[in-house]
Amino acid sequence: MEPSSCDTFVALPPSTEGQRIIFGKNSDRPCDEVQEVVYFPARDYGAGEKVECTYIEIEQVPHTYAVVLSRPAWLWGAEMGANEHQVCIGNEAVWGKESADGDEALLGMDLVRLGLERAETAEKAVDVITELLKKYGQGGSCMEDEGGFTYHNSFLISDRKEAWVLETSGKYWAAERVEGGHRHISNQYSITTKIDKEHTEMREYAQSKGWWDGKSEFNFAAVYSFATTARIEASGSRYCEGTKLLEKSNGHITAETMMDILRDKDSGINMEGMFMTTGSMVSVIPTDPTLPGVHYFTATPDPERSLFKPFIFVRHVNPLKETTSPTYGPDDPPDHKHKLFIKHELVSAIIDTYKDRGQKIKEKMRQLEKENMTQMETILKHGVETSDFFANLFSSSVQQEMDAYSKS
Repeated sequence: MEPSSCDTFVALPPSTEGQRIIFGKNSDRPCDEVQEVVYFPARDYGAGEKVECTYIEIEQVPHTYAVVLSRPAWLWGAEMGANEHQVCIGNEAVWGKESADGDEALLGMDLVRLGLERAETAEKAVDVITELLKKYGQGGSCMEDEGGFTYHNSFLISDRKEAWVLETSGKYWAAERVEGGHRHISNQYSITTKIDKEHTEMREYAQSKGWWDGKSEFNFAAVYSFATTARIEASGSRYCEGTKLLEKSNGHITAETMMDILRDKDSGINMEGMFMTTGSMVSVIPTDPTLPGVHYFTATPDPERSLFKPFIFVRHVNPLKETTSPTYGPDDPPDHKHKLFIKHELVSAIIDTYKDRGQKIKEKMRQLEKENMTQMETILKHGVETSDFFANLFSSSVQQEMDAYSKS
């Protein structure tokens, strides 16, 4: 299997409608991997407590924020997610001149979750991630059953006012602030000469390796990237197609626009095959701090045949049981398929086998999605009056989807 990996997008005013920030990501992973959507409430910790990440244990902080995550079910971190302060983070695999370390450390996906749990702004998340990178490093296999799949990471991070791109190469990194328009990342370095934060020794290291002469204008992508590989060419093609799809909206990017981009198969953004889109996320964040953000997740593969379901941060969110993988004992073979995944897998087989019936199922899914988004539009404009009413919002939408599958 030659992984190609995924794409993450953000759009900010004036390229969006309604003074909103729109964040979107496809998580492209092995086709047999289950992705779950889980919620963890805010929590306080005592002095000296530790947290067990995917491979290593690190120091815990006194307080973590509430987070909703879409993640491969076998690991601790996440491919993408959001926190109660409306910070959103997605990560991408990147490969460059600095070889990725197979030694177990923090995965990029661990850094996504840690950034969300510990940062109330996008810029703070950049600081959290880079501080952890300095202290613990990044490394370890990024597949459950394949030890040789390692990579460095880039991150797209947004909040209510801006976005940041953070790109890493081993312990070295560069970050770019995005304050308007749109930006996206794929599986290639994309920060060039606009560098707003950086590792203090990043340029010196590149010069010591002979990658930069120390005199010409410093271009992070040019200095740290390979000249070309098949993998980079594939991601470059997707990156160009993503740009075209964002620009096609002509300055009117909405949640629907972002969902359409994530569903686009001709561009390769909605990936098929042995390495495919196993989960998708779209977040709508008003710049007005009095209004809630709405975070849509599929929790199932292929957004073209999946339903984006809404989540809102309110008090006392109920556990997301239908999209949480089952637990199993140490002697049991792992089975990560959650309830929604099992239902969706059966319906996907119907869609593949019976064209007319499959088309009706997809039309029903779109109708449910449209109804949910209409309801959420009222929330985005006027806020939440009774927060407890939305404590079960995501799970109710999942149940609605499964009920529709049962009638198909």
